[in-house]
Amino acid sequence: MNGPAGHVLVADIGGTNARFALADTSSATPLDPGSIGEYPVAQFASLADAAACYLRERGARARGAVFAVAGRVDGDEARITNHPWVISRSRTAAQLGLPQLHLINDFVAQAMSVALLQPADVVQTGGAAWQPAAPTLPRNYCVIGPGTGLGVGGLVVRDGRYYPLATEGGHASFAPTTPEQIRILQILGQQFGRVSNERLICGPGLVNLHRALSEIAGQDPGQLQPAQVSERAAAGDPVAMRAIEVFMDIFGAVAGDAVLVQGAWDGVFLTGGLVPRLLGPLRHSGFRSHFENKGRFSATLSQVPSLAIVHPSPGLLGAAAYALDLEQAPSGATA
Repeated sequence: MNGPAGHVLVADIGGTNARFALADTSSATPLDPGSIGEYPVAQFASLADAAACYLRERGARARGAVFAVAGRVDGDEARITNHPWVISRSRTAAQLGLPQLHLINDFVAQAMSVALLQPADVVQTGGAAWQPAAPTLPRNYCVIGPGTGLGVGGLVVRDGRYYPLATEGGHASFAPTTPEQIRILQILGQQFGRVSNERLICGPGLVNLHRALSEIAGQDPGQLQPAQVSERAAAGDPVAMRAIEVFMDIFGAVAGDAVLVQGAWDGVFLTGGLVPRLLGPLRHSGFRSHFENKGRFSATLSQVPSLAIVHPSPGLLGAAAYALDLEQAPSGATA
């Protein structure tokens, strides 16, 4: 994506909306917040049509693009569940007249956003004080995010380059640590067979937790959405309140396990659609105690910073960081 003139077009493409922005990779803060535009995907026949509309409305030209997609990127194509677009990297680049276009998974973008985060973009929930580090300093970060599913990834910083680590860690097996959690595992195991962490730590997972706790309490909660569980908890419903508490306990334990697996001693970043909405309960919950409760490694985990990302557009920020890293790569190198 080398070239001094023009901006890089960045995008964060979800199941309902596509958000676009311009990034100036000659700047240490490449993302232009004033350039952000959001478009319903249903109004456009293709990704290229939506991107062309954005550029036309802004009167802008792009010399390359990085698009973060909420789905699996497989070579030239990206697929999003229940999405009207079939996204082809080469076809989209040709339609937009771009010499280079990169498709990345949206959680890769979330991980890359760590490269550009500032203290105002995060809320620390424990551990040693965190400050952004120069890219010349080696760092290992974990990124974990509950939304419609549970994303788990990482970011490795070496020799001035940023290397996002894509994993499917959300599908690791749930390991209960209390008699109550063992009973939850038994109840959910009757429904799902195998119970992964994602069955508990995401929006639908909060509903699963609430249903299991309701069964333990001898209640029938009916069909609920995640927001309804949160609303009931805010209104003082004891089962819903307990569901939020257990959610935070398990979230902390899973985040601590992810740090151990990745050796991410420099920090774990909490992202995803649920984190801003649960920030209050997160800061006053058992998240941190369960995060640190790792036996012989408890002292080590107590020093690992945990930080909730509150930046309004981490996906776009990460796409901009990806573009910036490509610009700074030696000739012939790739991200």
